[in-house]
Amino acid sequence: MRPSLYLRLLAALTLALTSLSACASAQSRAATTPSTVGGTISCAYTPTGGTPARSVGTPPTRASQLGTYVATLTTNQGAIVLKLDAVKAPCTVNSFAFLADRKYFDSTPCHRLTTAGIFVLQCGDPTGSGGGGPGYEFADENLTGALYPAGTVAMANGGPGTNGSQFFLVYKDTTLAPNYTPFGTITGGLAVIQKIAAAGSDNSNGPGDGKPNLPVEITGVTVATS
Repeated sequence: MRPSLYLRLLAALTLALTSLSACASAQSRAATTPSTVGGTISCAYTPTGGTPARSVGTPPTRASQLGTYVATLTTNQGAIVLKLDAVKAPCTVNSFAFLADRKYFDSTPCHRLTTAGIFVLQCGDPTGSGGGGPGYEFADENLTGALYPAGTVAMANGGPGTNGSQFFLVYKDTTLAPNYTPFGTITGGLAVIQKIAAAGSDNSNGPGDGKPNLPVEITGVTVATS
């Protein structure tokens, strides 16, 4: 075969393979990228295979990015009001609202308080052990440039893409790696959390980290939209 003809055939083959690779890559991205349609976005809630702390099913797979979501956590220590960010964390807000509607959070403790290094009150596990969840998990959102100043509401997790039902409320500016989905802000009741923090923890997880000395129970959660 003449060298010039061989090189032309080789170039054509290389171009064809590159085009096939690009097409496959585009198809893969299309399969994994959430699609936005009419102000809603697709979400994936994947069963964990474990036993749910409370069996309530899974959220609808389309989440709205429109409107204002306000959650009220009624606790034995006072009410805490959250403004939820459905624009930047729609799948997270969708899950939280679903769990609230199914009364998943009712009569559950806030099982962890940290008062050294990071400053958060963690809630959302009906078992109170720190290991309970809803039986499904979903991807992280809103992590680019994520910061955790006082008033932040964010998801707790066990690693990337393991969000479930546990969340934490930041009561004092906290430095964390941007690994925890921020999905709202505390607009009322920050003083309630600061009162709980002032009473300290039992240090069962180490100094400044354990169950709140002032017991906290969420008696109910409502989410209103407008």
